[in-house]
Amino acid sequence: MDITRLTAIELGKKIKSKEVGVVEAIKASLEKIEKYEQEFNCYVTIDKEGALKRGEEIQKLIDEGTLDSPLAGVPVAIKDNICTKGLRTTCSSKILSNFKPTYNAEAVINLEKAGAVIIGKTNMDEFAMGSTTETSAFGETKNPWNKEHVPGGSSGGSCAAVALEECFYALGSDTGGSIRQPSSFCGVVGIKPTYGTVSRYGLIAYGSSLDQIGPIARSVEDCANILEIISSFDVKDSTSIKREEYDFTSALVDDVKGMKIGIPTDYFKEGIDEEVKKAILKAAKTLEEKGAIVEEFELGLVDYAIYAYYVIASAEASSNLARFDGVKYGYRTKDYENLNDMYKRTRSEGFGTEVKRRIMLGSFVLSSGYYDAYYLKALKVKALIKEEFNKAFKKYDVILGPVAPTTAPKLGESLSDPIKMYLGDIYTVSINLAGLPAISVPCGIDSKGLPIGLQLIGDCFKEKNIIRAAYAYEKTRPYIRPTINI
Repeated sequence: MDITRLTAIELGKKIKSKEVGVVEAIKASLEKIEKYEQEFNCYVTIDKEGALKRGEEIQKLIDEGTLDSPLAGVPVAIKDNICTKGLRTTCSSKILSNFKPTYNAEAVINLEKAGAVIIGKTNMDEFAMGSTTETSAFGETKNPWNKEHVPGGSSGGSCAAVALEECFYALGSDTGGSIRQPSSFCGVVGIKPTYGTVSRYGLIAYGSSLDQIGPIARSVEDCANILEIISSFDVKDSTSIKREEYDFTSALVDDVKGMKIGIPTDYFKEGIDEEVKKAILKAAKTLEEKGAIVEEFELGLVDYAIYAYYVIASAEASSNLARFDGVKYGYRTKDYENLNDMYKRTRSEGFGTEVKRRIMLGSFVLSSGYYDAYYLKALKVKALIKEEFNKAFKKYDVILGPVAPTTAPKLGESLSDPIKMYLGDIYTVSINLAGLPAISVPCGIDSKGLPIGLQLIGDCFKEKNIIRAAYAYEKTRPYIRPTINI
């Protein structure tokens, strides 16, 4: 039996029943990492010794009966912008290349309480700025389905590691699609929860009003269980929301009878690949055949989402990244004449091109002469987009559409045309602007052999609706592994 082919929940059950040992599972993941890592570059840091030591500790607790979590002892990978105490956390940037946090992110604390074993930190676009995992200071990650293509981003390392079976599940962060889009490109499942559901404490900020941590796995069942574990109210995070319940697994029901699903006609106009469109509409038909009521409708302001998103996200990035100046932590330039020169040189040498581009754009839209014309206007558009979704959810339980207009582009294509890369986020950014939950589920393979992802969007705090619809759809289509030829 190849242990690494099990889902996280399947492995958790086998560990509980003593069919598989925790250390045995960790070693199986480490073997896959050794096999594929040089070629695909999913990890920035691999904590072999720490994982094996933690595995022994967890095994004792399971044997004693003090750990009953469904994911106890299951190896997990953490995106490299989520703080892990004593374990290098770089945001895939030169400026934080040797940073070791003194504390754990709240999501990591919740995972460790449940008996998770962290196997390493995954590669990403630098400071989560990018859609391809090519802007990392530690080299690009490659797509498990075809290494000439990108895995998506910014959580590309996490999604590729899950697809390659180098871990059983992973955590990512989603600012404008950074969990859903690489999940789509790598053929795995990823959830972006309602803003405020998972604590942002310990998540190194890109866009504070947009960022949210979420799970990535090979099944909807896994993602629902992980989300249940990492979700909590946290007094340390001012954006954390105290919810009445954090029960997501009760939505794992193969039944969509009577569920109202809306398909925005705006999503299927120009720019979408014909094969992607066909796969999404076929998935909608499948749900309709299972008893869902599927209708088309117009969702307004779709065309304005990208522009509003990049103004707001860049403005927040400009503010959040001001702390990386070479004084307290991280990289500091060797040659400088005075304090001001040290700031300039450190940031010039420490940040990559894409990060600098967004800092400059953010500083521009926040400047006194342009604040009202750009930033304030973008905030107004954000409010209008939320209103459009509110109207839609008065009629529909779930909104169905594509995750991205195309399947994974080739390596280097997007970096040569940043505007094209930004436009690739057209179906995902509005969900972050409105603070909504959404899930990406594999729904097909194109003629190039690359996965296509289906996006299901829910109203605020209605994760159960999207989990229910995704689970019912997943039951009609078995999980397909990438065929890897190295």
